[in-house]
Amino acid sequence: MSSHLEVIPDEDVGREREIEENLDYADPLRHLMHGADDFSDDDVPHTDATVLPAQRPSILGDTITLTFPNPVAHVGVAPIKVRLKVDASPGCGGMHWPAGQTLGNYLAWRGASALTGRTVVELGAGTGLVGFVAGALGGDVLITDQAPLLPLMRENTALNGLEDRVKVAELNWGEPLPAELQKKVDMVLAADCVYFEPAFPLLVQTLVDLVHGDTEVLFCYKKRRKADKRFFNLLKKHFTWSEVADDPARPIYNKDAISLFRLHRRH
Repeated sequence: MSSHLEVIPDEDVGREREIEENLDYADPLRHLMHGADDFSDDDVPHTDATVLPAQRPSILGDTITLTFPNPVAHVGVAPIKVRLKVDASPGCGGMHWPAGQTLGNYLAWRGASALTGRTVVELGAGTGLVGFVAGALGGDVLITDQAPLLPLMRENTALNGLEDRVKVAELNWGEPLPAELQKKVDMVLAADCVYFEPAFPLLVQTLVDLVHGDTEVLFCYKKRRKADKRFFNLLKKHFTWSEVADDPARPIYNKDAISLFRLHRRH
């Protein structure tokens, strides 16, 4: 299990957790905004106090192009270009976030041999970024999120010409899995899914429902606040985890408080 994530007893977060949950319900995006970071000096350092990617003040229907993998850390790998319409109107899921780019880089570096013919599910897909990289590499991909984001995900799937490889489905964490997921899943991808504290137990339940046997789970996480430790307290009841050690970009993104984990289901 990763050594730099301190796991604390649930009883020690009691009142603080209640306060945090009430604030989260009032403003789910508060921990993603400028100046919302509450790390102490002992926590993983940031290279920049800003946690939002650079963008204009209002994002509505912009189209961006991202290239994977990172050309600095992943030398000599053929690039994959992903076009995304980004739209903040349905919420934070309509934006692209740093952990998603980190996970996309890692998949592209591993290459088609790691994805071709595999059944892949992305949780909290938002724009669909990570799923599109997986689809471009030959995976049979289902990108999932809540209903308000489905039109954006479908539009981005068509924008990248991946309709044959990437499908879109609604998935509300904690609810029974839809028909599309009533089958063996080879790989589960999740990036930037830890920010809304009331959803922590729901996300854990969905991971438990999805992951069986040799399912590979890649979970990319940007540390933003101490309360996120509660997610890992819940997660440890069902999973262990270890940092992905073979990614050449790891020293780069670790400096920005981003970690890429491989989850292992407890037996």
